[in-house]
Amino acid sequence: MKALLALVLLTAGLHAQTYEPPKFIDSEREAKTRALMPKVDKLAHAYAKVHDYPGFAYGVILDGKLIHVGYGGYLDLNKKTAVQADSLFRVASMTKSLTTMAILKLRDEGKLRLDDPVKDYIPEMGKATISEDAPVITVRDLMVHTAGFPYDDPWGDRNLDMTDSELEAVFEEGFSLSTPPGTAYEYSNLGYTMLGVIVQKVSGMKYQDYVTQNVLEPIGAEDFYWEFSDIKPERRAHGYKKIADQWVEQEILHDGALAPMAGLIASVESFSRYAQMHIDAYPVRDGYDKGPVKRSTLREMHQPHRFMELITKYPFNERVSLPLSQSYGYGLIHQTDGEGRQFVGHSGGLPGFGSNWNFMPEYGLGVIFFTNATYADAQKINLQILDFVVTKAELKPRVLPPSKELIQKRDELIKMFPQWNKGEKSGIFASNFFGDYNDKRLKKFSKELLKKSGKIISVGEVEAENLLAGSFILYGEKGNLKIRIALNPENPALIQHYRIQEV
Repeated sequence: MKALLALVLLTAGLHAQTYEPPKFIDSEREAKTRALMPKVDKLAHAYAKVHDYPGFAYGVILDGKLIHVGYGGYLDLNKKTAVQADSLFRVASMTKSLTTMAILKLRDEGKLRLDDPVKDYIPEMGKATISEDAPVITVRDLMVHTAGFPYDDPWGDRNLDMTDSELEAVFEEGFSLSTPPGTAYEYSNLGYTMLGVIVQKVSGMKYQDYVTQNVLEPIGAEDFYWEFSDIKPERRAHGYKKIADQWVEQEILHDGALAPMAGLIASVESFSRYAQMHIDAYPVRDGYDKGPVKRSTLREMHQPHRFMELITKYPFNERVSLPLSQSYGYGLIHQTDGEGRQFVGHSGGLPGFGSNWNFMPEYGLGVIFFTNATYADAQKINLQILDFVVTKAELKPRVLPPSKELIQKRDELIKMFPQWNKGEKSGIFASNFFGDYNDKRLKKFSKELLKKSGKIISVGEVEAENLLAGSFILYGEKGNLKIRIALNPENPALIQHYRIQEV
């Protein structure tokens, strides 16, 4: 039996798939990014000036490090208390990703499932329906805003300090739905409040305590608060709203039962530690997973789980507008622009505050921006900063090294090029290949292109698209040829697709 097992393991190892994580190839990327920070300061300060923000603070993260912090204006307009690097702002709905992280941590521990009916934890939800054929509302629905609840920022933002007993009374009265569950995206603070209630019931801890002890403290992020009265007055931002061209101070609400949707208070430095954890989830790799949740769980949060909208022209700067597709992940928003660049983050808004954080997973770059202005559009400046840094520093996404499988298939393919002798018997092509690519046509076309390019001088490195697809250049005396191959899902992977063209 042991001998048989050893043989099975040995045989499996003969065609074990290889993986080397993608990596940055520009050794000067940090230096070039740091050199742009004075210009980033100008962008941020100019944006704040145009919008007349009372106070603001921002930070730039690169490769898991907070490399720059900037700030300006006042925390308190009456006392002229200036914003400092460690000033604390209520980050509002940027809290939501901490709530989903708590849910996912409990999921990973086997204590709940995302497809559990919400009524299992909040019995009153059993009556929340529009029609008899509507699906049961699940934990996942709450996470991606498809439970059917109405958009409720006006109501939720003014009830942040609701007590537990007041929230229970709301539950007891039942719920009103705006759309059939599971059919449409509609942003719901009540849904995220319910997620907090589920965290409490499953963990046996108060929501704020669970997040603090199981998410924030493990990453060394100490400078977080839920209750504003716990903060030294000289460090706390007062919130303002512009009314008739005057900034009017807004009441700051105490910590309450709606904290899971918008209650966190943080500095740029402390929130950067949380942001760095998300950025560090990339690339996919082996090695120690230090938590507080798995890197794969973080990446799961970042995925576009529910489509939100397509903005046809988003202004990345004064000269360039691009399409921007937005989808909701788990407490985070995934965006892809017209150039294929991906952004992950979330905005926050409350009476008195506006904030945003966004990062680019493939570039290892992130930005945080806090203001004490009601519903300030902080995302706009953050995407402008990200676009500016990537463009001016000429940052490139990580490059995936070609897998051994791709390199091997390139080498084997070149040996039979352009005659294609014994192609069907070579053992490197999938069963579909010669049905899709006629043997005679392959020979004829290959010879025609080779005649144009002249004698092949060298073969280029494989540029991987993924582990099983890539291209390489044949450098000729008179011209170059580009060959693309894609392998199939069998083990070992075989060539199922082939394309050759002049370049």
